[in-house]
Amino acid sequence: MAVEDEGLRVFQSVKIKIGEAKNLPSYPGPSKMRDCYCTVNLDQEEVFRTKIVEKSLCPFYGEDFYCEIPRSFRHLSFYIFDRDVFRRDSIIGKVAIQKEDLQKYHNRDTWFQLQHVDADSEVQGKVHLELRLSEVITDTGVVCHKLATRIVECQGLPIVNGQCDPYATVTLAGPFRSEAKKTKVKRKTNNPQFDEVFYFEVTRPCSYSKKSHFDFEEEDVDKLEIRVDLWNASNLKFGDEFLGELRIPLKVLRQSSSYEACPLRDLLLKSADVEPVSASAAHILGEVCREKQEAAVPLVRLFLHYGRVVPFISAIASAEVKRTQDPNTIFRGNSLASKCIDETMKLAGMHYLHVTLKPAIEEICQSHKPCEIDPVKLKDGENLENNMENLRQYVDRVFHAITESGVSCPTVMCDIFFSLREAAAKRFQDDPDVRYTAVSSFIFLRFFAPAILSPNLFQLTPHHTDPQTSRTLTLISKTVQTLGSLSKSKSASFKESYMATFYEFFNEQKYADAVKNFLDLISSSGRRDPKSVEQPIVLKEGFMIKRAQGRKRFGMKNFKKRWFRLTNHEFTYHKSKGDQPLYSIPIENILAVEKLEEESFKMKNMFQVIQPERALYIQANNCVEAKDWIDILTKVSQCNQKRLTVYHPSAYLSGHWLCCRAPSDSAPGCSPCTGGLPANIQLDIDGDRETERIYSLFNLYMSKLEKMQEACGSKSVYDGPEQEEYSTFVIDDPQETYKTLKQVIAGVGALEQEHAQYKRDKFKKTKYGSQEHPIGDKSFQNYIRQQSETSTHSI
Repeated sequence: MAVEDEGLRVFQSVKIKIGEAKNLPSYPGPSKMRDCYCTVNLDQEEVFRTKIVEKSLCPFYGEDFYCEIPRSFRHLSFYIFDRDVFRRDSIIGKVAIQKEDLQKYHNRDTWFQLQHVDADSEVQGKVHLELRLSEVITDTGVVCHKLATRIVECQGLPIVNGQCDPYATVTLAGPFRSEAKKTKVKRKTNNPQFDEVFYFEVTRPCSYSKKSHFDFEEEDVDKLEIRVDLWNASNLKFGDEFLGELRIPLKVLRQSSSYEACPLRDLLLKSADVEPVSASAAHILGEVCREKQEAAVPLVRLFLHYGRVVPFISAIASAEVKRTQDPNTIFRGNSLASKCIDETMKLAGMHYLHVTLKPAIEEICQSHKPCEIDPVKLKDGENLENNMENLRQYVDRVFHAITESGVSCPTVMCDIFFSLREAAAKRFQDDPDVRYTAVSSFIFLRFFAPAILSPNLFQLTPHHTDPQTSRTLTLISKTVQTLGSLSKSKSASFKESYMATFYEFFNEQKYADAVKNFLDLISSSGRRDPKSVEQPIVLKEGFMIKRAQGRKRFGMKNFKKRWFRLTNHEFTYHKSKGDQPLYSIPIENILAVEKLEEESFKMKNMFQVIQPERALYIQANNCVEAKDWIDILTKVSQCNQKRLTVYHPSAYLSGHWLCCRAPSDSAPGCSPCTGGLPANIQLDIDGDRETERIYSLFNLYMSKLEKMQEACGSKSVYDGPEQEEYSTFVIDDPQETYKTLKQVIAGVGALEQEHAQYKRDKFKKTKYGSQEHPIGDKSFQNYIRQQSETSTHSI
C-alpha cells in the first residue's frame, strides 16, 4: 500500500496522499475480484473514506486528505475494506503508523505491508457522556459532593454475530467502593440513544460514622473514577459480549481552566476596537504567521464563538481598502482580511451553499447531458449547437438559483458584505461599480464558483464527479464567475475563443441587473451605522393594493392601488411610480412581516407589515409575489431589536381581533411569528481550544514577534528608508504596535511557564509501567530522555 505523508506540524495538521494497493487476497468466489475502499483512522476513529474501486485486487485511489487533528492519538491507521452489499463490509487488512514515526515519511512515497486485523483488539465506537460534580449543602451546613452522570448516546459500536443489542453499566469506583448502575437494553442498533441519568453520592459529611458505607474522606475524590462499560446483550448461554470501556478520573472535573489564557484571549477579542487595527493582537498574528490561513482559521473561530467576527473583519477589511490604490485589485490578494472572510463563509455559509446549489448540481450529475463547446474536444456524433444549448440551460439554472437566494444568505455574511461595500464605496467614490465588485469577489469568485467546480469538496456530491460532468461543471463555474464579476469587457476576459463566443448568450442587461439586485440584497444590513455613507439601494418595487391605515379620525378604510418601493433604508408607497412617497416605514420600525388570513377581508394573497402603532395590510398580485415580498421584507428587518415573537394572523375589525376575539386593538398577538427564514446555523466551536491554538502559533513564531518589536523601535526613531529585514511587517503606529507586542509576548511567556511546570509535575508523578507510561511506549521514552537533560528527577 502506498501512502505519502506531507508532515505533522506543531498544530497536529496532516496531509496524506492515498496512492494504491497491490496484490490484495482474492475473494473466495468465482469472480475473485473485490470492491475495495480505504479509510483513514485516528486510532479507531474514522476521519476519511476514499471512493470504492470496483472489481480489482490492485485498486488505485489517488486521493488527497488534509485535516487538523483535534485530539491526541497514538496511531494513524489505514484500513482496506471489501464492500459487501448484503452484510457488513469486511476488513482485508490495515497499516498503523505510530505518531512519532510520521516524520520519517514526510514528502516520501512509501509502500507498507498490510497487517492482519485481530477483531478482539479493535475496539470501536464513541460514547457521549455528561458529568456534573455538584456541591450540596446539608441541613447542618456541611458541604457534600454529588455526581450526576448522564449517558446520552453511543455511536459506531461493533456488530457482534450480525446483531447489536447494547446496554451500558456506569460505575463509580475507588479504593474503598464500587457502585454500579445499568441502562436499559436498546435492541437492534449500534447507535443507541440512552439518555439516562445516574446519581452518585461522592463524599460524606465528616459527622457520619466511619462504619458508614461511605468509608472515605473529602480528599478521596481525586482517587475516584467513573467507568462506563458497553455490553452486547446476548441470548446465548455463555453470556453478554464486552464491547468496550471508558474511564474518567473525577479529578478532571475539579480542575479549573488556566487563568493565564484569559488575558491573551481578551487581548485578541478587543482587536476590532484597537486604533489602528494593525496594532491589534489579531492583526499581529497574521503578520508573523508564515501563511495568513494559519492565523485566519483560529481567529475566525474564536471571534465567531464570542460574537465578534463582524466588527473584527470590518476593521481589517477597511484598513486593507485604505491601502488599496486601484479599485480593480480590491481584495484580490491573499491578505488576512480575505482569508478571514473565506473562513467565515466556509463555517457560516455551508448550509446556505447546500440549500442554494445542491438541487442544481444533483440535476446536472443525473441528467448527464453533453456540454463540450470546445470544437477540438467534441466527441464523434456530438453537435456543437446542441451542446451550447445544454450548457446554456445549465448555466441559467445555476445562475438563477444563486441570484434568487439572497433572502437565505446568513446574517453574519450579509453584515460582512455590508461593511465591505461601505468601505469600498467610501474609498473609491468615483467608481460606481466598486460597491458591487468588492462583494462579488467573495460571494462569486471565492464561494459559489469553487463549490460548482469541485462539489465533492463541499459535500454537494458524495464522490468525485466523472470526467464529463467535471468538464461541464468547469464550464459552468467559469461562466457564472464571469457573470458575477460585472466585468466591463467580459468576452475579452476569456482566454479561449469558444468561451467568448458562448458568453454572447449572456450579454443581455437582465443578467447584470440580476447580479446587482442579488448583491444589493446580501450586502444590506439591519445593523446600520447612523454615520454610514451608504446610499439607499432599491431592493424591490411594484404595484400592489393596500388598505387604508385609518390614520385620519374620519374617512373610509378602503383599498387603493399603490406603487410600493423597498430600499435598505425604508419601505414606502406612492400614488404612481416616480411620485413623492405618501407614507414611509423605516426598516428599523418593521416588527414583523406575516401572512394575513383570507377571512379578514375575503381577499387572497394578503400580508401585513407590522409597525409599533399599527399594521399595514397589503394584497399582492399572486401568491408567488406575496411570498417574495414577505421574504425580502423579513430579510432586511430580521436584525431589528424589537421584532415581535407573537402576532395576530387576522385583522382587527368591528372592535375585536378576528383570530382571538380580543377586544383591545393593542392586545398582544395570539400566534407565534414564523420569521419566514431559517435560523442561523449554530456552530460548535470551542473558544478555549481556539485560544490554545493561537497561543501555540504565537509561541512558534516568537522570533518573528521579537523581530517585529525591533521594527517598531526602528520606525519610531528612524525616519529614513525602511530596512529590508523589517519591510515585511505592516506597522502603521509603531508605539501602539509595540505596546501590544509587549503584552502578547508576556502572555505567551506566562503560559509557557505554566505548561513547563505541568510537564515537570507530570514527569515526577508518572511511573514506568503505569497507564500513562506503559512498557514499550517509545513516545514517552523520548519524553523521559528530554526531561532527563533538564531535570534532576528520575523515575
